[in-house]
Amino acid sequence: MISKKNLPNYITYLRIAIIPALTLVFFLKGEWSYYLGTILFFIAGVSDWLDGYLARIWHVESSLGRVLDPIADKLLVATALLLLVATQRADLLPAIAIVCREILVSGLREFLAEIRIGMPVSKLAKIKTGAQMVAIGCLLLGAGAPGWLPAELMGRILLWIAALLTLVTGYAYLRVGLKHMS
Repeated sequence: MISKKNLPNYITYLRIAIIPALTLVFFLKGEWSYYLGTILFFIAGVSDWLDGYLARIWHVESSLGRVLDPIADKLLVATALLLLVATQRADLLPAIAIVCREILVSGLREFLAEIRIGMPVSKLAKIKTGAQMVAIGCLLLGAGAPGWLPAELMGRILLWIAALLTLVTGYAYLRVGLKHMS
């Protein structure tokens, strides 16, 4: 049985399990596959918020959750971007900027954690994440969107906005990290 103490980590495991399902659905034929892929990505995105929320309000934050949650997020985003770029449903340059920034920030956080310095998520980084998640959702929906919804165009524009915010927030995190490296 799943206890209240472990539920946030199980929700994170669910997000990781969604990644191969999303990959499989992405290559299926039919308009419904666009919707199913978008729904899976949406569930994963909501689970990212939900696991953190539950861990905080129930006071069951764990070392495993602190490590696994950002890994799950980065795996999900990187996989979705790779799939979208590989099929030319997303532009390569913003995807590279986003993935490289995630790797940079992860490395900085790991380094700073070793010297016991926290690096909280900035408000701008949260906005970046929101734009990025909506962009990926729109791009996954893409051609499956109703005619009145320009999902692909919206997704491409938001991905470029997310990439720009990625560069700004990545630079801010790098400046903080460099102060502690000397």
